[in-house]
Amino acid sequence: MNARQVVLGVDSSTQSTKVEARDLDSGDVLAAGSASHPPTTPPVSEQDPDAWWRALVEACAAVPADVRADVVAVSVAGQQHGLVLLDASGEPVRPAKLWNDTTSAAEAGALVEALGADEWASRTGTVPVPSITITKLAWVAAHEPDALARAEMVMLPHDYLTWRLSGRHVTDRGDASGSGWFDPVTNELRPELLELAGTDAERLAVPEVLAPAVAAGAITAEAAEALDLPVGVLVGPGTGDNMGAALGLGLGSGDVAISLGTSGVAFAASSTPTSDPSGNVAGFADATGGFLPLVCTLNATKVTDTVARWLGTDAAGVGRLALDAVGAPGDVTLVPYFDGERTPNLPDAAGELVGLTTATSAAQIALAAHDGVLCGLLDGLDALSATGATVDGTLVLVGGGNRSVAYRQRCADLSGRTVRIPEVAEAVAAGAAVQAAVVAGAGSFVDVQRAWGLGAGTEVTPANDVSGIRDRYRRASARLTES
Repeated sequence: MNARQVVLGVDSSTQSTKVEARDLDSGDVLAAGSASHPPTTPPVSEQDPDAWWRALVEACAAVPADVRADVVAVSVAGQQHGLVLLDASGEPVRPAKLWNDTTSAAEAGALVEALGADEWASRTGTVPVPSITITKLAWVAAHEPDALARAEMVMLPHDYLTWRLSGRHVTDRGDASGSGWFDPVTNELRPELLELAGTDAERLAVPEVLAPAVAAGAITAEAAEALDLPVGVLVGPGTGDNMGAALGLGLGSGDVAISLGTSGVAFAASSTPTSDPSGNVAGFADATGGFLPLVCTLNATKVTDTVARWLGTDAAGVGRLALDAVGAPGDVTLVPYFDGERTPNLPDAAGELVGLTTATSAAQIALAAHDGVLCGLLDGLDALSATGATVDGTLVLVGGGNRSVAYRQRCADLSGRTVRIPEVAEAVAAGAAVQAAVVAGAGSFVDVQRAWGLGAGTEVTPANDVSGIRDRYRRASARLTES
């Protein structure tokens, strides 16, 4: 009998599914695989849930057979807030609406008006904006009542993959805390909020919320065959992608992370809950029993990728251009609301580039794009602090954007703090693997994180004068907020 034990961590994001196979004891990455999801373009952003399963099958196939044979547990960390509705046979009644689908803006406004922002913040820790799942459910109730009438189960994207793996309709408190119908402080479902969204809470089943280290169950025979995994593999409760990232980064209380991906996210590990009636800070739970107050923007690396295309270069090229402009005179500011915005809640907004003159260079525009993305997220860190969250620990930069030398240096410059670039390449998948290891009996979350050496990284220190940049950004973004 082979003594090696392997866990699989799955990151099912907007763009792809990634799988990491890690040694249970050491945390060494033994193999990895990935597969793409169908692209989406907001304001309508939808995907077929079965595409996520097909991507998981393809990604797992890239893991060598001898590694798959030693797998003992698997967990999924998935894109938050998406709405999946299944009928009695387990088939989707419509495509899943994703977190960055902003078509439910009217429904979000109506839900807030019906109950009041203070009450939403008190009951769920979050004030509904179009990204939150319950607003998408209200949209389906209003626009596609026949589809809702056929639905018998509602779930989030990671819940769907956990269901395909285990056959159980379950979730964890981390991802549930972003649904809009769960109270992360009392750990209770709020059926009255489902009713407020236009659904029959007694008929439409929501996932059972499992404790952080409780397995959903063993993998089904069908799933084991599809993924070529052993019978008996344990399936973790899974969690949201941001909660998975916090696990994979080894964040401790007071540590904060800025994530640069399709969206931008700023979140803090906290032992206490937060409540923000302004709606800027979402009072989420984490995957370990604590809390993960979070600010999310819709626009991050997609902005700099777009600017790179305008300037006839790529992501690396636009980063080099940006650094060429550091210290150059000029007051170019970019407000990056290219696809509308979630924080602030401006679903119909567009981006603005201000301060242009005939002397403006391509490099200055490139720098303004990086600074605009980061200024919005650093304002998010300020908002976290204002709710009482402790944010004076280590600042970690993650996501695909952290490979950019320009994003690294400008994050340090604009925050005035040392920024850690973690060694872990895929924080979300690593976090899912941590949960799988805990479910498999490897110890506590902290035990596994320490044994695997999570949290290590290189550091970038502030090096440039950025006086006035954040103030200019705030003035420019305020004009859009007030208009």
